[in-house]
Amino acid sequence: MTHVKEILPQQLTGVLRRMREELDTEAAYGLRVSQLRMLHAIPPGGASVTDLAERVGMTKQGCGQFVTTLRSTGHLRTVADPADARVRLVVLTAEGAEAVDRAVHAIDALEQRWAGLVGTRRWSTFRSVLHELAEASDDGTPGRDG
Repeated sequence: MTHVKEILPQQLTGVLRRMREELDTEAAYGLRVSQLRMLHAIPPGGASVTDLAERVGMTKQGCGQFVTTLRSTGHLRTVADPADARVRLVVLTAEGAEAVDRAVHAIDALEQRWAGLVGTRRWSTFRSVLHELAEASDDGTPGRDG
Protein backbone atom coordinates (compact mmCIF):
# COMPACT_ATOMS: atom_id res chain seq x y z
CA MET A 1 0.00 0.00 0.00
CA THR A 2 1.31 3.45 -0.92
CA HIS A 3 1.26 6.02 1.85
CA VAL A 4 0.06 9.57 1.21
CA LYS A 5 3.40 10.94 2.43
CA GLU A 6 5.05 9.14 -0.48
CA ILE A 7 2.77 10.44 -3.23
CA LEU A 8 1.57 13.84 -2.00
CA PRO A 9 4.83 15.64 -2.85
CA GLN A 10 4.71 14.15 -6.35
CA GLN A 11 1.11 15.23 -6.83
CA LEU A 12 1.76 18.76 -5.60
CA THR A 13 4.85 18.98 -7.80
CA GLY A 14 2.77 17.90 -10.78
CA VAL A 15 0.11 20.53 -10.10
CA LEU A 16 2.72 23.27 -9.67
CA ARG A 17 4.53 22.15 -12.82
CA ARG A 18 1.30 22.41 -14.82
CA MET A 19 0.63 25.87 -13.41
CA ARG A 20 4.16 27.02 -14.29
CA GLU A 21 3.83 25.63 -17.80
CA GLU A 22 0.54 27.48 -18.23
CA LEU A 23 2.05 30.73 -17.06
CA ASP A 24 5.10 30.24 -19.25
CA THR A 25 3.00 29.78 -22.36
CA GLU A 26 0.15 32.15 -21.59
CA ALA A 27 1.38 34.98 -19.44
CA ALA A 28 4.95 35.08 -18.26
CA TYR A 29 6.82 36.34 -21.31
CA GLY A 30 10.16 35.49 -19.73
CA LEU A 31 9.26 36.18 -16.09
CA ARG A 32 9.49 33.51 -13.42
CA VAL A 33 6.45 32.68 -11.29
CA SER A 34 8.26 34.13 -8.27
CA GLN A 35 8.73 37.40 -10.16
CA LEU A 36 5.06 37.49 -11.14
CA ARG A 37 4.16 36.86 -7.50
CA MET A 38 6.31 39.85 -6.51
CA LEU A 39 4.66 42.08 -9.11
CA HIS A 40 1.20 40.97 -7.97
CA ALA A 41 2.02 41.86 -4.35
CA ILE A 42 2.66 45.54 -5.09
CA PRO A 43 -0.30 47.66 -3.97
CA PRO A 44 -1.67 50.43 -6.23
CA GLY A 45 0.17 53.20 -4.37
CA GLY A 46 3.44 51.28 -4.25
CA ALA A 47 5.35 49.90 -1.28
CA SER A 48 8.77 50.22 0.27
CA VAL A 49 11.13 47.29 -0.23
CA THR A 50 10.77 46.53 3.49
CA ASP A 51 6.96 46.41 3.28
CA LEU A 52 7.05 44.45 0.05
CA ALA A 53 9.45 41.90 1.55
CA GLU A 54 7.05 41.38 4.45
CA ARG A 55 4.09 40.99 2.07
CA VAL A 56 5.78 38.22 0.09
CA GLY A 57 7.64 36.58 2.99
CA MET A 58 11.18 37.36 1.85
CA THR A 59 14.18 39.00 3.39
CA LYS A 60 14.66 42.67 2.60
CA GLN A 61 17.88 41.80 0.76
CA GLY A 62 16.23 39.12 -1.37
CA CYS A 63 13.34 41.42 -2.15
CA GLY A 64 15.77 44.17 -3.09
CA GLN A 65 17.42 41.83 -5.60
CA PHE A 66 14.03 41.04 -7.16
CA VAL A 67 13.25 44.74 -7.37
CA THR A 68 16.60 45.47 -9.02
CA THR A 69 16.01 42.75 -11.61
CA LEU A 70 12.42 43.80 -12.31
CA ARG A 71 13.50 47.44 -12.63
CA SER A 72 16.05 46.39 -15.25
CA THR A 73 13.34 44.55 -17.23
CA GLY A 74 11.05 47.59 -17.11
CA HIS A 75 8.36 46.01 -14.92
CA LEU A 76 9.03 48.19 -11.86
CA ARG A 77 10.26 51.65 -11.03
CA THR A 78 11.01 53.40 -7.77
CA VAL A 79 9.79 56.83 -6.73
CA ALA A 80 10.18 59.01 -3.67
CA ASP A 81 7.53 58.45 -1.01
CA PRO A 82 5.50 61.68 -0.82
CA ALA A 83 5.10 61.14 2.93
CA ASP A 84 8.82 60.57 3.60
CA ALA A 85 11.44 61.60 1.03
CA ARG A 86 13.98 59.23 2.63
CA VAL A 87 11.88 56.24 1.52
CA ARG A 88 11.68 54.92 -2.04
CA LEU A 89 8.44 53.27 -3.12
CA VAL A 90 8.37 50.38 -5.57
CA VAL A 91 5.60 50.83 -8.15
CA LEU A 92 4.49 48.89 -11.21
CA THR A 93 5.15 50.26 -14.66
CA ALA A 94 2.54 49.80 -17.38
CA GLU A 95 4.49 46.73 -18.53
CA GLY A 96 4.48 45.34 -14.97
CA ALA A 97 0.73 45.89 -14.61
CA GLU A 98 0.18 44.17 -17.97
CA ALA A 99 2.27 41.18 -16.82
CA VAL A 100 0.15 40.90 -13.66
CA ASP A 101 -3.06 41.07 -15.69
CA ARG A 102 -1.85 38.36 -18.09
CA ALA A 103 -0.84 36.11 -15.19
CA VAL A 104 -4.15 36.58 -13.37
CA HIS A 105 -6.10 35.80 -16.54
CA ALA A 106 -3.96 32.72 -17.25
CA ILE A 107 -4.46 31.40 -13.72
CA ASP A 108 -8.20 32.09 -13.88
CA ALA A 109 -8.42 30.19 -17.18
CA LEU A 110 -6.42 27.29 -15.74
CA GLU A 111 -8.64 27.14 -12.67
CA GLN A 112 -11.75 27.15 -14.84
CA ARG A 113 -10.37 24.25 -16.89
CA TRP A 114 -9.50 22.32 -13.76
CA ALA A 115 -12.92 23.01 -12.25
CA GLY A 116 -14.38 21.62 -15.47
CA LEU A 117 -12.31 18.46 -15.04
CA VAL A 118 -13.20 17.74 -11.41
CA GLY A 119 -16.47 19.64 -11.00
CA THR A 120 -17.10 23.08 -9.55
CA ARG A 121 -18.01 21.84 -6.08
CA ARG A 122 -14.90 19.65 -5.74
CA TRP A 123 -12.69 22.45 -7.08
CA SER A 124 -14.16 24.90 -4.58
CA THR A 125 -13.51 22.45 -1.75
CA PHE A 126 -9.94 21.90 -2.95
CA ARG A 127 -9.30 25.67 -3.04
CA SER A 128 -10.79 26.07 0.44
CA VAL A 129 -8.57 23.33 1.85
CA LEU A 130 -5.47 24.84 0.21
CA HIS A 131 -6.34 28.22 1.70
CA GLU A 132 -6.86 26.67 5.12
CA LEU A 133 -3.51 24.88 4.97
CA ALA A 134 -1.72 28.02 3.79
CA GLU A 135 -3.20 30.07 6.63
CA ALA A 136 -2.65 27.48 9.39
CA SER A 137 0.17 28.09 11.83
CA ASP A 138 3.11 25.73 12.19
CA ASP A 139 1.61 24.24 15.35
CA GLY A 140 -1.56 23.22 13.48
CA THR A 141 -3.74 26.04 14.77
CA PRO A 142 -6.34 26.84 12.13
CA GLY A 143 -5.84 29.94 10.05
CA ARG A 144 -7.82 33.13 10.30
CA ASP A 145 -10.87 31.63 8.61
CA GLY A 146 -10.62 28.19 10.24
